[in-house]
Parts: sequence; structure tokens; C-alpha cells
Amino acid sequence: MVWATPLARRFRTDDRPMFGARIKRGIMAWGGLAALALLGACEMFEPVEPVLTPKVRPAGLAPPQVPDIQATSQESAALRSYLAQVQSSQLTSGLLRQDGGGPDTPFTSDMLARNFEEIVFFNEYAAPGVRPGSASALRRWTAPVRIGIEFGPSVPPSQRTRDTNDVIAYARRLAQATGHPISVSDNPNFLVFFVSEDDRAATLNARAPGLPGVNRTNLAPVRNLPGDAYCAVAAYASGPERSTYTAAVAVIRAENPDLLRLSCIHEELAQGLGLANDSPDARPSIFNDDDEFALLTGHDVKLLGMLYDKRLRPGIGLAEAKPIVRTLAAEATSTGPS
Repeated sequence: MVWATPLARRFRTDDRPMFGARIKRGIMAWGGLAALALLGACEMFEPVEPVLTPKVRPAGLAPPQVPDIQATSQESAALRSYLAQVQSSQLTSGLLRQDGGGPDTPFTSDMLARNFEEIVFFNEYAAPGVRPGSASALRRWTAPVRIGIEFGPSVPPSQRTRDTNDVIAYARRLAQATGHPISVSDNPNFLVFFVSEDDRAATLNARAPGLPGVNRTNLAPVRNLPGDAYCAVAAYASGPERSTYTAAVAVIRAENPDLLRLSCIHEELAQGLGLANDSPDARPSIFNDDDEFALLTGHDVKLLGMLYDKRLRPGIGLAEAKPIVRTLAAEATSTGPS
């Protein structure tokens, strides 16, 4: 039996939406024998070195394939214009910071431990069989994470190039932060979709069901992206251990302007690794509904390192994990418990 529980997602309005998050992207978690997320590692696509002088095309070599770009609908064009205004307004208000935190955002080992517990062991949305507000088990990947990148027909080549390079660079950073194998691959178990309002459903239906445990039914929460969401991610566990991710699907609106798309990449991929919840107390962090930070912070890098530390394991409960988390937080901040 497959069950699904939305945990958090990024929204584009200042009002608290139907799932209870404010201006927040996020993650859906799926349990039982068909849900929760993980990335595996294969070869990584490397950027092509620039060619400074023209070269003659070898005889018989076919011209490069150019994506067949769909015309943009009026609805998608209006959404793109609106989201550009949202990004501009947030930047003017001092939000979407890209500095990773600084002297104005200090945190102690106790604060880091508290934030880790809230983000890892609690869900914004209650799972079946889990009482609202109660802690759940730690969830993460054990197999290598292999990220695939998919684009809807409406996404232009220049945007595809930028987004591809951003995902490649971020996958490397996540691998370094976690110590877990994470790379971009042509044999993915974690698909990242950049799709517009015009092509989201068709593109996901065509590509995502090829992942372990993913089908058109349990894909619905990210395929039917709410109108007030920038992006979302669903994680799946199709193996015998419901706390071990085996596949994930992230969906990012192609209409988002550059920084919002990059912000979605940073949070959705990190949440798909197991940092599933958001906390109003987490700062400096992208796992907070206030959108102060657009990109992964130094605080968040420490959370990822703690999540994949071998002293913790998928399925461990909060009570058992508490003393370990406190030790890890103290080590991460180079201070003892206060």
C-alpha cells in the first residue's frame, strides 16, 4: 500500500497556503513500499571546454540537435512576469540572501541540535499512522544518489544550460557536505524537472514513472503543483525499509526567474536527501518559511553533514538519536554542549 504525506514546499504568496507553509518550497514524503527519496551516483556530466577558434565539421557528422521549443501560453507568460516581480520585491526587502549567513546570524551547538531535530524528525504534514506533531524516524539515502535533469519542451536552450550547470555544481557541493555519493547521471534515481505550466503534467507522466516505486498515482502531489508553489519535491521508499529513500522527484517551475530557480534547486535537492521539514527557529537557513536566505547556508551544510554521519542511521527515533545529535552539533560548531 502506498501512502503520501506533504512535508513542506515553497510558495509564492505571503498568505499561509493550504498546506500551512509561507513562501516556501518543499518536500513530499511517501512511505510504505513505494515512497521516500534518494540519489544515486553514476558518471557526472562535465561542462564542455570552450572552443576559441572555428573548426571544420567532420564529414558525415550530423548537426547538433536543437530542442523543439513550444510556444508559451498566455497563462505561463503571465506567471513568469508575476514571479519576476516577486523576486524583485523580495530582493528589495532584503530577502533571498546569498551570503550563507554572517556575524548577524550566530548560532550555538544547542541551536544547531534543536534545528536538526525539528527539521529531520518532524513533518509539516502528518503521515498516515503518525499523530500530528509527533516525531517520526530519520530518513535518508543509503544508495548513491544519481540526479537526472529533465526539461519541458517550453524551456529555451539558454535556460536549460544555466539550470544544468547549476544542478551539476550543487550536486558536487551536496556530495562534499554529506560525504555521500551524489552526482548527475544518465541513469538517475532522483529526477529534477524544470517545467512550465504548459508542459508539467505531460513531461512528468512521460519520465518520472520509470523511477523505482513511482507511478502516475503517487506522482500526483508534485505533478498537480498548487498555483501558489514555486517548486516541490517528493521522496519515495520502494524497498523494505520505509525510512530509506530509493527515488525522488523534484519539480521546479520554469517560469521562476534565475535566482528563484536556483533557490528551488538548493532547497528541493537538500530536502530530497532527508532534511524534510521547515522550522521558524532555523537561522541562517533555507529551511525556514521566511525566505531570508535563497541558497544553502553554512548552518545548513552542518545539518547535511550530521544527517549522513555514520553514528545515525535511517529509522532511528528521536529519543535514541538525541545524545548523538548533541555530540554531532558540538563537533560541527567546535564547541562543547552549553
